[in-house]
Amino acid sequence: MKTTRVDEGDEFSASPKHLVFAYYVTGHGFGHATRVVEVVRHLILAGHVVHVVTGAPDFVFTSEIQSPRLFIRKVLLDCGAVQADALTVDRLASLEKYSQTAVLPRASILTTEVEWLNSIKADLVVSDVVPVACRAAADAGIRSVCITNFSWDFIYSEYVMAAGFHHRSIIWQIAEDYSHCEFLIRLPGYCPMPAFRDVIDVPLVVRRLHKSRAEVRKELGVGDDVKLVIFNFGGQPAGWKLKEEYLPAGWLCLVCGASDDEELPPNFIKLAKDVYTPDLIAASDCMLGKIGYGTVSEALAYKLPLVFVRRDYFNEEPFLRNMLEYYQGGVEMIRRDLLTGQWLPYLERAVSLKPCYEGGINGGEVAAHILEDTAIGSNRASDKLSGARRLIDAIILGYQLQRVLGGDICIPDWYTLAENELGLRTVLPTVEKNQTSFPTQECIEDFEILHGDLQGLSDTMSFLNSLAKLDSMCGLGKNIKHQMREQMAATALFNWEEEIFIARAPGRLDVMGGIADYSGSLVLQMPIREACHVAVQKNHPSKQKLWKHAQARQHAEGQELSPVLQIVSFGSELSNRGPTFDMDLSDLMDGEQPISYDKANKYFAQDPSRKWAAYVAGTIMVLMTELGVRFENSISILVSSAVPEGKGVSSSAAIEVATMSALAAAHGLNINPRDLALLCQKVENHIVGAPCGVMDQMASACGEANKLLAMVCQPAEVLGLVEIPSHIRFWGIDSGIRHSVGGADYGSVRIGTFMGRKMIKSMASSLLSRSFSNGGSCQQVDQINSDEMEEDGRELLDAEASLNYLCNLSPHRYEALYADRLPDSIIGKEFAEKYVDHNDSITVIDQKCSYAVRASTRHPIYENFRVKAFKALLTAAASDVQLSALGELMYQCHYSYSACGLGSDGTDRLVDLVQKMQHSKLSKSERGTLYGAKITGGGSGGTVCVMGRNCLRSSEQILEIQQRYKSATGFMPFVFEGSSPGAGKFGYLKIRRRSPANLI
Repeated sequence: MKTTRVDEGDEFSASPKHLVFAYYVTGHGFGHATRVVEVVRHLILAGHVVHVVTGAPDFVFTSEIQSPRLFIRKVLLDCGAVQADALTVDRLASLEKYSQTAVLPRASILTTEVEWLNSIKADLVVSDVVPVACRAAADAGIRSVCITNFSWDFIYSEYVMAAGFHHRSIIWQIAEDYSHCEFLIRLPGYCPMPAFRDVIDVPLVVRRLHKSRAEVRKELGVGDDVKLVIFNFGGQPAGWKLKEEYLPAGWLCLVCGASDDEELPPNFIKLAKDVYTPDLIAASDCMLGKIGYGTVSEALAYKLPLVFVRRDYFNEEPFLRNMLEYYQGGVEMIRRDLLTGQWLPYLERAVSLKPCYEGGINGGEVAAHILEDTAIGSNRASDKLSGARRLIDAIILGYQLQRVLGGDICIPDWYTLAENELGLRTVLPTVEKNQTSFPTQECIEDFEILHGDLQGLSDTMSFLNSLAKLDSMCGLGKNIKHQMREQMAATALFNWEEEIFIARAPGRLDVMGGIADYSGSLVLQMPIREACHVAVQKNHPSKQKLWKHAQARQHAEGQELSPVLQIVSFGSELSNRGPTFDMDLSDLMDGEQPISYDKANKYFAQDPSRKWAAYVAGTIMVLMTELGVRFENSISILVSSAVPEGKGVSSSAAIEVATMSALAAAHGLNINPRDLALLCQKVENHIVGAPCGVMDQMASACGEANKLLAMVCQPAEVLGLVEIPSHIRFWGIDSGIRHSVGGADYGSVRIGTFMGRKMIKSMASSLLSRSFSNGGSCQQVDQINSDEMEEDGRELLDAEASLNYLCNLSPHRYEALYADRLPDSIIGKEFAEKYVDHNDSITVIDQKCSYAVRASTRHPIYENFRVKAFKALLTAAASDVQLSALGELMYQCHYSYSACGLGSDGTDRLVDLVQKMQHSKLSKSERGTLYGAKITGGGSGGTVCVMGRNCLRSSEQILEIQQRYKSATGFMPFVFEGSSPGAGKFGYLKIRRRSPANLI
């Protein structure tokens, strides 16, 4: 490609004064350098001198700018994010390298930079986005400005959660460095950047085009009838083998970053390392790559659809992705399809898009003007970011980072089918016994089933098929590099000649009861179709196939062969989790006894990307502590869950119950489903640290398909299974807002509830003592009726003074004696001074926090009544009156959640859509089919449960609500429908791979 001098045909208003700019560029990727080029180009056009301080190759700048006023100084002052491979950020390595690059030599860096800035007589320091540059400028007495769409304090803030204490000071130092910056020039697709208060927003900064589409295609010898895709991953990693069959017929692929000695198939074209990509972008039909600012901005500017693959722990990505999808310019490809060459549906989807970005693309020119004005002393008006605005940014961050794949606006229908390849999602209708939609014969041929029954469950058959594929991959060795990391790890997990134990546990839909479970309420829970499968095998340490790093660890510690736990989680590639976890089982022991729950909680919280292992390995810890089990053998565990995370359908309970069921089977432990559920609750409460009740685990363990589990949570008394009448059906609709029982709202409401119970007990004791002090007289005592001073009244007060569960207090007693005496809220310190403790071992009161008491106390008392009424109504004669009454109880529950502070915009919107559908003239004229809806589980997002007639029209209305919600929010909600058996009903499978001789 021909290079163009900056003074040929360019226009930029020359400054009356020649200024000197020191422009610092981060060492993280080419995207920063390419956008810097455009700003620098305009500064030089205006006659200024620019010193670029960078670690990027010279050609990135000199290929576009040939001027004696450009100076390049090769210095690396921050390392950015260290990538384990092209798609994975190594968080700990990033912090370690930053410490080595910028923290340890900080004093000498500042001394050197101050001297250098003075030596070049810099008028302004510009940083994209090197923290120490801002501090060096301040020490040199020079103004500084940052230009970026993210800052390193934001990027690293999540990383330090996985690191030791000494890394935490990095964040504060970076933020302090940025505070010396005068203001931020903020680029589109920005992340929350709390270190900056003054902000000026500019358009996209993109490199200009030099040649037309026709000119580029002519140079490449490519006609208009050929489809071009650019393969751009910032340098192709070793092990990625591109094959001719990856591309559809009539397509060519332009490969960026291929090594010089790499041979490519005939339909792949190797590009030079210094190729000017904007021209190629304009000449192509789509791009296949990873998300970064440079890629996204140029794709949007030149309306090129981008097929992208998610990067692990790349915290900038959700915001760029949001911008890309907003302008209809992106399609996500799941990683395994990239590596296995399943490109066709993604490319076809991409070229069908019509990107619609019409915003400015002259951000380089605008930014250069701002820098010029600043350098000569002019003050530019900027937006002040208030504390409230920065809090909003943080909330948006939390939502964006937790978006679940599969529901985004640009993911086509076939994505779900791609996920189903390994049984990661079930996409079949309601699972019923004896259903044979999957080939059972194939499963039976692969494995000898020594115990248990498949029960016709299609997802179980799929799971067995995935196990069979793992076994067949074992002999491929290095030839399976194209597989996902989780598959590669799983191939060496089991000894296929030994027995493997499999358990299955579903998620649950909270029909009625919800958060009242921890107050002893009756709850009604339906196990859903989506379930978790866990395979467990125990082996003597001498027979255990260890991963290389586990072997190295034991050798380094000089250990004899000792039991090891190895876990692989299928689906980690789809949720930014680490796919594997391993530990020495001795880590859970302190001498002859298990370590404490508190120590176990801290152990699993060390690395957030592997904190998920607490749900699995925590079951081992609880079995050791509660049942005295000692594990002498190594344990291999494979987890494959189709229960979506963060949607309020108990994905965690499904994992816990399935894991403990499989472990119990493998070790000959006979634990009934109720007791197993209570043990799993301890995992969640004590090991994971989430203050949930027990209904989730009970529904997953004790539920049955197409029935509601009726249970009084005191602590877990199963009343029985309630048949769902044939004319009634329940659905779950995901709001897209991530729910977590570990969140502050859920915990605060629980604390407020237990505070209310403590206050009621105290009031009852006080009233009771007054009753006795009056000698049992019939005088009115503090608004108590005279008949309540009689023996029956004193018995009621006595029961209320020793109230174990708040739900044992009836609504009329609550309203008569206690409702008006409870405060709306109370400060933690004030409560502790008067009542000492709230008597909940799961939560801790924050002395400074204010807790809502009255609403949190009222909810479970009335919810218990609503659930009892709901259960009774289910057995009533089928009628509109019955359905309307059931729906009304659900609506009341929903608004009671909101009164507690556990509502959300998304769930409120879904309930409102159901109500509008129910009360529309059309629904009334056709005998309405939807009758009620409510938020579920822990609230604050998650899933809404909807009830209606079991008919086709109801399903049509659910789909209409789904589409309306998408139109309003941009999020396509997942719909849960159907049911399946709980873990107790399923039992377990004991299987062994058939020998080759038996397969003939």
